[in-house]
Amino acid sequence: MGDKNSLVLALLLAFTFGCYCSEKGYCSNVTYDPTAIVIDGSRRVLQSGSIHYPRTTPEVAIKGRRTGLIETYVFWNYHEPVRGQYYFEGRFDLVRFIKTVKEAGLFVHLRIGPYACAEWNYGGFPMWLHFIPGIQFRTTNNIFKEEMKRFLSKIVNLMKEENLFASQGGPIILAQVENEYGYVEGAYGIAGKLYAKWVAETAVGLNTTVPWVMCQQEDAQDPIINTCNGFYCDQFVPNSDSKPKLWTENYSGWFISFGYPVPYRPVEDLAFAVARFFEYGGTFQNYYMYFGGTNFGRTAGGPLIATSYDYDAPIDEYGYIRQPKWGHLRDLHKAIKLCEDYLVRSSKPTHQQLGINLEVHIYYKSTTDCAAFLANYDSNSDANVTFNGNSYFLPAWSVSILPDCKNVIFNTAKIVTQRDISDAPFASNTTSSGILLAKSVWSWYEEEVGPSRNNSFEAKGLLEQINTTKDTSDFLWYSTSINVNASQENGVLSIESLGHAALVFVNKDLVGFGFGNHDDESFSITKKISLNEGNNTVDILSMIVGVQNFGPWFDVQGAGIYDVALMDIGNNVMLLSGETWTYQVGLEGEYLGLDNLTQKNSARWTQGTYLPVNKSLIWYKTAFLVPEGKGPLALNLTSMGKGEAWVNGQSIGRYWPAYLSPSKGCNDTCNYRGTYNAFKCQRKCGQPAQTLYHIPRTWVHPGQNLLVLHEELGGDPSKISVLTRTGQEICSIVSEDDPPPADSWKPNMEYMFQSPEVQLSCEQGWHITSINFASFGTPQGSCGSLKTGDCHSDMLPLLQKACLGQRLCSIPITTPNLGDPCPGVRKSFMVEALCSS
Repeated sequence: MGDKNSLVLALLLAFTFGCYCSEKGYCSNVTYDPTAIVIDGSRRVLQSGSIHYPRTTPEVAIKGRRTGLIETYVFWNYHEPVRGQYYFEGRFDLVRFIKTVKEAGLFVHLRIGPYACAEWNYGGFPMWLHFIPGIQFRTTNNIFKEEMKRFLSKIVNLMKEENLFASQGGPIILAQVENEYGYVEGAYGIAGKLYAKWVAETAVGLNTTVPWVMCQQEDAQDPIINTCNGFYCDQFVPNSDSKPKLWTENYSGWFISFGYPVPYRPVEDLAFAVARFFEYGGTFQNYYMYFGGTNFGRTAGGPLIATSYDYDAPIDEYGYIRQPKWGHLRDLHKAIKLCEDYLVRSSKPTHQQLGINLEVHIYYKSTTDCAAFLANYDSNSDANVTFNGNSYFLPAWSVSILPDCKNVIFNTAKIVTQRDISDAPFASNTTSSGILLAKSVWSWYEEEVGPSRNNSFEAKGLLEQINTTKDTSDFLWYSTSINVNASQENGVLSIESLGHAALVFVNKDLVGFGFGNHDDESFSITKKISLNEGNNTVDILSMIVGVQNFGPWFDVQGAGIYDVALMDIGNNVMLLSGETWTYQVGLEGEYLGLDNLTQKNSARWTQGTYLPVNKSLIWYKTAFLVPEGKGPLALNLTSMGKGEAWVNGQSIGRYWPAYLSPSKGCNDTCNYRGTYNAFKCQRKCGQPAQTLYHIPRTWVHPGQNLLVLHEELGGDPSKISVLTRTGQEICSIVSEDDPPPADSWKPNMEYMFQSPEVQLSCEQGWHITSINFASFGTPQGSCGSLKTGDCHSDMLPLLQKACLGQRLCSIPITTPNLGDPCPGVRKSFMVEALCSS
């Protein structure tokens, strides 16, 4: 089982639509009307998922034959790292990514921007842009507009040269210019409105031949479509009656920040939001993210965005399907697809109020032919409603979809798809294996404290960090000398920083560490210190953890130290901020290239019987073997403090396990009912936000592989392990009154006699190797802790016969098939199984 197969399978089955274009997959014309995006004359309901090509590897391909839509940003800072010099290789091969999408039969929404946000470093802007004299970002500044138009034109022309727009037979059916500018437009005054107008005119002038969108932009001028981003968009209305209702970012979860709990979003609420959107006339919705991936290297934005961009997405960071989120949404897509012919006929359905917080929206083809959405948007109370003479049960905060206005094919609160037993895929010894690096031979290199003579310079006063480093490194040394007399030998050192973290040394000894957080990166350090009579040194290593990526004027938000003072025991203050300071951009190890493969045998590395641990500013190196298999790997860095890691010369990102989240505010089970926000459902309180770091399998090879770490705070590398998945533990809970599978739908009364099913599925490359629990009757518990109830029929023999050795299997829940251990009692079928190779 590998990265590629998992993501391929997940995408193909998730977006199950008919072919939109000709038999060869070519499109010639994409337009829109008030009800839909129109592709070659056909109005379509579109389901989409965000996948960012740099957050995965080229080998994680998207191949197949069925159609859906992939949405991605374009990342200016990595495509033009130096002004006028372009890069489209490796993970940043945009053309290859889009052509792979085309091969899969999928469409593309290309969000060119070029501002992305995306929790990406500097929001996707190249740092060199900041240093052009006279420039101001995202306003009516001619210098910025010239650069922005140049890059927009570069990408549009590249797509045209490769025949990637729909009119050329390519997969791109939508393009986006700017991104969420409506959130910040007011901060720029009239210049913001004029800029938004210029953006629209510029995009249209590039003649992509496909519609342009501007998300979160109420004043987007015709013909550009304004769209909605958010957790819910059912009440969103486009700014013109001529435009369809599009949802460009439906957050499947939320991003992870160092020092914060890990957010997650229950799938019942996510499905509710999607169903409500289409209930209210929506025609296109995109999950942000569908596959989040990883912020490799220093790509994570700031401040303090973690390396994992998992986003609680339907496909997890490693490319594995996340259940039940993936399967429940797949069934939702099937149900909505069955209503497509009705939805695209009118954006204004017939509405009926059925009670307090109860309603139905009906889409008609004719007076006797319709599809309906029954909604209970009360956050507490379940309800029974009557519609068209029939009675329906609606759980609180749910929508039922009736493609014939009679039969419920799907309810957002009823999960009938299989589930993962654990949400920690590498935690179980049953489904993962690993190699501990305790016996590895380690080498190390200890950084000297303070600037080196070769790479240092002096300046009067304290320099702002980003303007000084130009983001070529996370690090900037600030160093100065203090001359004190005997009465000043004891005092308090006070340091103020704009962010994001800093180590403080006095006379080369570590005396303090300070840091901010994602919402307030600034911090203070106040430490009692002892000095020597005469000359003393103060060295401060200021650290960036991702450059700001969001907000008005984010491009001029600073970082680094801005005030340093020393107070003696007599309360006399020595102001050091205006003194002469010595600076060094980056660390000595960076200049030496210790992370590179070329330095693995360098004499600079020290090796001995005693491994120095819990030391700040130290580099570690070892060779390691990888666990057998084809799937992705995880590096467990729980024992480390803060730093960055490289495997065979490629950075797997920043790590910071020493930064624990607050101890309160988490809930392993979260009530999906009621309005969701990013802080409602959280895990890992009192723990690091991230301890496992993704190593793509294609980055390693048989035999010895090189691991290099730069540790900033102190940790024990001998406790690191390399993990891989060897299987999955799955579970299914289905009751007699659950709806039949959505793909068994038949548009007549026969559907009423279809049965719900237990359906089990393994990731590609694995098959069902054991059935650990199987009961029909009144079993109790949740996945991972199931037990038989008072009414029990042992289903192990049936499941073993039908499923062992299979990748997929299903069991209809009917009494002729299963027997009836307790007549007249509502029964459920609960199963736990193991998939492996």
